[in-house]
Amino acid sequence: MEAETKSNLMELDLTKLDKALENYKADDKSLLIPALQAAQSLYGYLPTPVLDRIGEHFHIPPSRVYGVATFYAQFHFIPHGRNTIRVCRGTSCYVRGGKAVLQAVEQELNIKDGETTPDMEFSIETVACLGTCFLSPVMMINNKYFGKLTPKQVGKILEQYQ
Repeated sequence: MEAETKSNLMELDLTKLDKALENYKADDKSLLIPALQAAQSLYGYLPTPVLDRIGEHFHIPPSRVYGVATFYAQFHFIPHGRNTIRVCRGTSCYVRGGKAVLQAVEQELNIKDGETTPDMEFSIETVACLGTCFLSPVMMINNKYFGKLTPKQVGKILEQYQ
């Protein structure tokens, strides 16, 4: 896997990023987060060469760019699946069977929390709260909520995204 990641970085086309960065004034440091968002939209995650190039554009040290990016949960530093599954681990979801829902998702996709399927279709994340306790247990795929779940419903829901 490490060799695969290294070869992916060697093949990384930064010309797309350079073109996107033309839309962000280099002297306006407040545009760092939008630039990071744009870069993640282009590549699906933020590899080190992308962070470095963004830092060069804004004349910001790479450590500061990385510090900003790691502060926000929206940014990913490893390849992320096309569909992000967020499973709530909040108290309400937990007591109503959220752990079993997470296990069903993991079993269905044959990956664990924090991992991505080999075909890059799905990534699983657990989150502290999705703010929809009335739907507990709940999971979210991309921007769509699925609530009052049972483990048996998970497979049918995932089929919609394959």
